[in-house]
Amino acid sequence: MKHQEGKYSINKGQSLYYQYWLPEGKVKASIFLVHGLNEHCGRYQHLASYLVDQSYAVYGLDLPGHGKSDGLRSYVGSYIDLIKPMESYLDMIKVWQPGVPVFMIGHSMGGLLATAYLAEHPGQVNGAVLSGSLVKVPDYVSAFTVQVGKILSTVLPKFRIVEVDKQGLSRDPGVVQAYIDDPLVFTGKSTVRLSNVINYGITLVENIGHKILEPLLILHGGDDRVCDPSWSQYLHDLISSPDKELIIYDGLFHEIYNEPEAATVFADVLNWLDRHIG
Repeated sequence: MKHQEGKYSINKGQSLYYQYWLPEGKVKASIFLVHGLNEHCGRYQHLASYLVDQSYAVYGLDLPGHGKSDGLRSYVGSYIDLIKPMESYLDMIKVWQPGVPVFMIGHSMGGLLATAYLAEHPGQVNGAVLSGSLVKVPDYVSAFTVQVGKILSTVLPKFRIVEVDKQGLSRDPGVVQAYIDDPLVFTGKSTVRLSNVINYGITLVENIGHKILEPLLILHGGDDRVCDPSWSQYLHDLISSPDKELIIYDGLFHEIYNEPEAATVFADVLNWLDRHIG
């Protein structure tokens, strides 16, 4: 396996970190990993290694305000500040691996962003795998709270309000501790501006998600308390793709790629990809 990393500039010189893993031989398809809230693409190296062993090229990007990329932690100015880097990096992937299929794998907030990208950019990728996707506002967040968040996002955009339920990430205590100890993971509260950007993406998906026609594999842990499993059922029902599959893994927490049953999840992803590379 070949590993490469680098940085490129976007948004008035903001430096974004990327890395990729390549097989030694012919590439069957390219995979663009889109990570979740407050983490980074390096946390998916085990999934990348698994797919590279099966001749896939895997590309990861640390979104602005995350990992090794520039920006205030867990903050972006706008929704476009998240989507534009994805667009530019996907363009780079297509130049690096011309003529092969391209898929997205998005987890949690990354699942939301991948879904929004598909809805706004039809025909740009061959399909996507979405896991634990943050595509709904949690039931405990009232409409009033959302409206207050919009106001705070304007007057106090860097005010911090939301913290990830770390114990809800995995049933493996080692995974949770590694997350807490990882210097590239932001373990504090997210800014109100980023929360508002996420809510914007949720509304966008609600309004135009039905336009998605690309093949989708939608995955969720059945005991996920970070993002409710019903959200993936909602996403499955929303999209118009004639080729869509939903798998709910009984008993698994939010990070299905980091659960004791990860080997089963990996195999499901690989089998789906192999069936869709044409």
